[in-house]
Amino acid sequence: MSQIQREELPSPVTPPTDSDSPAPGSTVPMPDPVGTPSTSQPAAPDAAEPDSPSDGSSNRPRVDPEAPLPEVVYDLAKLPEPVRRMHDLIIEACRTGDIEKLRPLIGTGDSMTQLSLADIDGDAIAFLKGLSGDPDGQEILAILEEVLSAGYVHVDAGTPQELYVWPYFFALPLDKLDAKQRVELFKIVTAGDFDDMKQFGAYIFYRVGITPAGQWTFFVAGD
Repeated sequence: MSQIQREELPSPVTPPTDSDSPAPGSTVPMPDPVGTPSTSQPAAPDAAEPDSPSDGSSNRPRVDPEAPLPEVVYDLAKLPEPVRRMHDLIIEACRTGDIEKLRPLIGTGDSMTQLSLADIDGDAIAFLKGLSGDPDGQEILAILEEVLSAGYVHVDAGTPQELYVWPYFFALPLDKLDAKQRVELFKIVTAGDFDDMKQFGAYIFYRVGITPAGQWTFFVAGD
């Protein structure tokens, strides 16, 4: 496993509430890059009115131990067409091995994909390269692809905060994962990371959110 420079994760604490703010902590080891280069340039999705969730906590773990477990979905055909298209464009970009292919998908301005729980300075692609353990950003591409290859959950349906989120661990209590699900989790994090997250109370590693209209709202880690 390689080590990636990235946003710091909080030390194990009581599971956060909506009012909690991000807290610093230790870094998390990352899987080795698996992206396969190609030469294709993904097309940017058609412009649409931004419908990003208004709640700033929409990218934070959604874990309620008392609530029914959300449905974990693997079938991409069940996604709305704009969501499926954005998902596929991001995957395609990752597989080229060229992080610049993400630029048209991340966008700019108010509709730009959130890449950090704090403000970032400078260029978005340069920021992502800074998170990666290699100078070209291929490790972070591998992580992004692995996250989007997991199952997903549909959260806050029918509200302004409605999202499709990968991986589904975002919305499941870690102590309720079965053996198969833990194997899927270990494709993204190490067993040591898993132990740390159990103490924290939620999955706090990289996750991706896409709105029903196909806007890529966030790719963040931490809480």
